[in-house]
Amino acid sequence: MPTPHPRQISILDYTYDLPEDRIAQFPLENRDQSKLLLYKNNRISDAQFRDLPTALPPQSLLVFNDTKVVQARLRFQKATGGVIELFCLEPLEPIREVQLAMQQTYSVIWKCLVGNNKRWRDGRLEMPLGPYPEDGSLWAERLAPAEEGFAIHFTWSPGEKTFAEILELAGMLPLPPYMNRDAEQEDQDRYQTVYASEAGAVAAPTAGLHFTPEVLKQLTAQGHQQGFVTLHVGAGTFKPVKAELMEYHYMHGEQLSVSRAFIEQLLHHGGKPVIAVGTTSMRTLESLYWLGAGLSLGLLPLEGDELFVPQWFPYDVRTTLSLQEALEALLYHLDSHKLTHLQATTRILIAPGYQFKVCTGLVTNFHQPQSTLLLLVAAMIGPSWQKVYKHALANGYRFLSYGDSSLLLPAVS
Repeated sequence: MPTPHPRQISILDYTYDLPEDRIAQFPLENRDQSKLLLYKNNRISDAQFRDLPTALPPQSLLVFNDTKVVQARLRFQKATGGVIELFCLEPLEPIREVQLAMQQTYSVIWKCLVGNNKRWRDGRLEMPLGPYPEDGSLWAERLAPAEEGFAIHFTWSPGEKTFAEILELAGMLPLPPYMNRDAEQEDQDRYQTVYASEAGAVAAPTAGLHFTPEVLKQLTAQGHQQGFVTLHVGAGTFKPVKAELMEYHYMHGEQLSVSRAFIEQLLHHGGKPVIAVGTTSMRTLESLYWLGAGLSLGLLPLEGDELFVPQWFPYDVRTTLSLQEALEALLYHLDSHKLTHLQATTRILIAPGYQFKVCTGLVTNFHQPQSTLLLLVAAMIGPSWQKVYKHALANGYRFLSYGDSSLLLPAVS
């Protein structure tokens, strides 16, 4: 049966029964002792994550997302005792680029989800930053409604602190909604990858949570390369697909940042395997091709003054441009604008029918039924996603963010 155009995909065809007791609520004691399902040559086998370096194709380039989860949940208590929770989603003013917005001082405006919004009738909310008055305070003022939230004006004292420091002092780690619990002390370490460095995500790139310094050393010992990109994971990663057909589902946008050095590394990798560590790394890598192709063809739209990959761009644009040509177009763009990093926003939807331009394999956890992440897995390995998930359910694998992992390598025709 032919694969329908991605617009005509029904999400109901990408579902399975996930019992609640298979959703991992807490991490394992040791990161690399999680299970690793290997899908290679149309065959499934079981291993431990520490076996990954020897399971990879020779001379692979593993690409990691080095975003760092910020403490994006803020709970303000009103004088009446009621609690208003603000979940910081993305910056609006004075700058929209996440990493720069985190370094702002004195005040910022962010789009936020607001819990108990009806109880916040007017006025500013206030939260102390410590037990003593001299520790300072954080204030929040609700402005206009924004897409799926509100514009919130934050100010604080002492104003010299950056917004990143304010969130570190006042915020809480935003665990995924399906965990149904507040973050504990253990999560402060375990819900970050060991290589996290660029603050701005509100959800972890969870495929990377299994890596330890020892596994990273073994990758090098086995002759594999490592590269790093940044995609700040947004709350939209948990957005359910409610539309009957994917044509009516609006993909969330996420900001990416990629260094010129990494684009050169990818260019010089010379057709050897490129393995994305997680769906966010894959979205970034595939977006790089379409950014380069769009620039080369003069077709790339802008969102404001930002480079932008629309949801259906890969399916609507016909091009025979090679990966090398696309990457060279990106380097030309960076050099002509005297930039060291490529900044862009992507809404790319990777679903069955997508033709991969960069990635030849994927390291990833097990995803929710009827999710765009499951569509991405199905795009990579085709209908075999069903037997992979059936095997994982039958063999005690743990699912979702703190769950086990898989290495998915599509059969080469």
